[in-house]
Formats: sequence, structure tokens, C-alpha cells
Amino acid sequence: MMPHVLDQKTHQVENQVPDLPDCNLFLADPALVQGVRREGGQGCEPELDAWGQRLGRAALARLAAEVNRVSPVLRAYDRGGHRIDVVDFHPGWAEFLSLGFAQGMHGGAWMNPAPGAHVARAAHYLMHGQVEAGSLCPLTMTSAAIPLLAREPWFAALQPKLASLTYDARDVPVAAKQSMMIGMGMTEKQGGSDLRGNTSQARPVGDGWHALTGHKWFFSSPMSDAHLMLALVNGAPTCFYVPRWLEDGQRNPVHIQRLKDKLGNRSNASVEVEFAGALGRQVGETGRGIATLVEMASYTRMDCVLGSAALLRQALVQGIHHARHRRAFGRFLIEQPLMRQVLADLALESEAATALALRLARAFDHPADAAEQAVRRLLTPAAKFWVCKRTIEAAAECMEVWGGNGYIEDGPMARLYREAPVNSIWEGSGNVMCLDVLRAARHDFQYVAQEIDALARAHADQPALGKTAARLVCHLQAPPDEQQMFARQIAQDLVLLVQADLLLRHAPGWLSQAFVSSRLQGGGGRVYGAQAVGLASDELLQRAWASG
Repeated sequence: MMPHVLDQKTHQVENQVPDLPDCNLFLADPALVQGVRREGGQGCEPELDAWGQRLGRAALARLAAEVNRVSPVLRAYDRGGHRIDVVDFHPGWAEFLSLGFAQGMHGGAWMNPAPGAHVARAAHYLMHGQVEAGSLCPLTMTSAAIPLLAREPWFAALQPKLASLTYDARDVPVAAKQSMMIGMGMTEKQGGSDLRGNTSQARPVGDGWHALTGHKWFFSSPMSDAHLMLALVNGAPTCFYVPRWLEDGQRNPVHIQRLKDKLGNRSNASVEVEFAGALGRQVGETGRGIATLVEMASYTRMDCVLGSAALLRQALVQGIHHARHRRAFGRFLIEQPLMRQVLADLALESEAATALALRLARAFDHPADAAEQAVRRLLTPAAKFWVCKRTIEAAAECMEVWGGNGYIEDGPMARLYREAPVNSIWEGSGNVMCLDVLRAARHDFQYVAQEIDALARAHADQPALGKTAARLVCHLQAPPDEQQMFARQIAQDLVLLVQADLLLRHAPGWLSQAFVSSRLQGGGGRVYGAQAVGLASDELLQRAWASG
């Protein structure tokens, strides 16, 4: 009997999409380049250009995928039975943190406050987050802790470590390290956003130190050199700086109970811990711990907006790239009207998110400007609510562009989809953000009302914008219970008005008008691509992603 010979034609690979090629993540994104120039970060363009080229390497994207496939592992004890509470990471984790430190994302905007420093940092964040998102968490928390710690008399000893651009992964006392990171531990078992429910206790032991007992349900970046946490001093919630190592070279007794098995953000570790008399230094006034941490949250929430905008951008790029190389029904997907409508809608969302994030970053560059600080208080929670929510939907839509291949873990889309919800949940979920928008609006009501009115008058030729502005002011003047009922509508309208204003003033006319027509004029659905107006154009899709 003749052996069976396989027909080799059945094994030819056709109609599969290649990985993204090397590219410059900065120059390939006109919305990012123009936003940096517009919002004051133009002095950093050469640096952003160089980093865009470095971060856009295909080899780095492959490493990011590998880092997220190999989750961190807890080693609570060494082989001799000594408690060490060490979390081991994939070797590539250190490379991504090294890249983040070299860009100054962990504190450069505070340590070297040049003009446009926060805008430049935001641009770095938007590029780094497109490649590997988990490593952003410790960078964010370190950066957010610096302005709080800078008020303490003992900050001078930490400053050189926080200013260093060299990541030091060694688990040794800070005094022996080149640099340091700072994490956070706020949430307890009995409550999330309501920090008043915390039960951890702090007992003074002299020389500015307290002994801490209690637990934390979420303790982020456990291998950081110190953490900020909340504990009660005679019943008053107070913030503490808790080092990993004590000055005598002993480990501080912060005991890791287990690693969290997270949906996404898998390259990064989050844990539960017990404080077994761990020592901490007080930060800020006794009883002002929640207020201190609310300030810190304004910085971390800004990074949630940036992180989501980065994921949205990467998902869009992957979707357009796939559509340009994949054929169905006799044509490339990118040539088919319905697919073009969907991708164009996603491109509008990404451009608007980038423009909003960079505008918000500018407000952080002007801490002495009362108007800019009012913008920061109002727009930060609104942007976190809206951009993070929309990114979750966009990631799912872009995964669907890939079809079944998008649902497979060896491609990029499943990781983007699993990563997307974390920014919406972390540092206050959607409802908490909307309530913060209401509080900020009440605090600056006259300014907010005047700005909304001025925005509508500046675009008198856009009746849909004026109608949305009038509805927003009406809702902001409603009684408290009614106002809270419409809180999500208020946050949505506020963001869409600001995005429309930015695009009308700075983006090409065909793009800004498509945004206004699809977002403010009504007739469309919340599903991407379900709009009453045609959005797709070669110019829009080429602007979103011009590479092959």
C-alpha cells in the first residue's frame, strides 16, 4: 500500500495579518504631536521623538506580551524559613521599569519642573502605555507621592533617590540603592472607596514613628521601597509612610498574605498584607489622612486617563492594521463601508481622548493659576469617568475587528481587552468620579457656568454644542438628589463639550465636524459605528494610522 502523501496546498498560510512593524510612536500619532505643541510641551519634542522610536520597536512589543504571560510569584519565606515577603517578576519587568525611569515618568515632572513638564510626561505615558501597561502602576504611585512627601522635613533624604533616572530592582534598604519607588495601600476588606471605614490602627512609639497594625485588601506594587497607607490615630484617619526596610537594616513587618489573581494588569503584582507592628512615619496632619490621599488621587486619576487613552490608541492601531491586511468577501476589510464607519468612529474617540488628556496635563503644569486648577478639579474625574469607560467598549470593538483571532491569547487584543477595565475601577469607579464632578462644580460653580457659556458662544455656529451646554448648566443647577441622578449625564456632557471645543479649535475641520455630528447632534447609538452620519474618510483613517 502506498503511503498517504499530504497535499501541501492545504498547509499554505494565506490572509493572516503580520505583527505591527517597528514605528515611531510619537511621529506616527499626529494628535499626540500637535497636542504636545499646543499644550506647552514642545521643548521636549526631540526627546519624545527619540523615545517614540525606542518604544515602537516590535521586539519590545513581543517582550511585553511575554511579561504578561508569566505572572509574578510570591516567596513568603526563604529556604531557611525566614520571612522575606518577596515577589518575583519576569526579567522583562525590570526592563520596562528601567524604560519608565529613564523617561522620568516616576517623578521628573516634580523634580525638574521645566515648562511643559507634565505635558511631556503625559506624552511619555501615552506611548509607554501602548506597549506595556502594568509597569505604569508603580511609576504612577511614585510620582503621585512626591508632592505629598516634599512637605515633610525628612524628604531631603529621599529626594536624590526619587530624582534618579536609573531603576534599581534590588531588595535592600533605600540608603544602599540608586533609586526608589513608592506604592499605596488604602483599601481594606470592609470597604473600597469609602476610606472612612478603615480600621488599621497607629500607635506612637516616639521620634515621629508609629507602630501600625491592621490589614490592606489591595496593596499595590509590593516590592516598592515604601508605601503610603491610612491608619487611625485615636480614631482619626492619618496618612503614613511605611518603608519596606527599617533604618537598622531589618525588614519592616508588612506581611504579604497572598497575590491577587487579577483579570488583567498581570505583569504587575497586587497583594493583601497584614501590618504586624510595622513602623511608619506620619505624613501630613493627624486626622487629615483622607484629605491627603484625595490630593494624591488627583494625580493618579490623571494617569488613569492617560493609561486608558494609551490602550485606546493601541487598540485602534491594531484594528486599522488588521483591516488593511485582512480580506473578506473579496475585499480588504478597510475597503468595506461598514468596517470603515466603525474604524472611523474609533479614530474619533482616540483623537478626542488624546486631546483631552493633554489639555488636562497642561492644568497640572500651572499650579498657581486659579483657573487652571479649577479645570483640573472638574475635568480630572470627568475625564477618568468618560475616557476609561469608552476605552473598555473600544477595546472590545477592536478585538471584534480581528474576529476569532482577536479572542486568542497569542495575539495582542485579548491582553488589551483584559487591561482596559482597571483604570475605570482603580482610584474610584465611575459613580465615585461623577460624584466628584458634582462636588467640583459646586465648589467653582460661577466659574464653571461662565466657562460653559463662553464655550457655547465661541461656537455659535454649532447649535448642537449650545444645546448640550444649556442642558449641562440646567442639570448643575438642579436640587441635590436630582443632580445626583443625572451625574453621569453631567460628566458625559462636560467631557464631550470640552473635546468638541478642542477639536473645533485645533483639529482639521472634517475631523472636528465629524465628531460634533456624531457625538452632539443625536441620532446615533452608543455602539461604535452606529451613527446617523457617515464618518469614514481616507484622511481620517490615514491620520489615525499611516503606517503599513
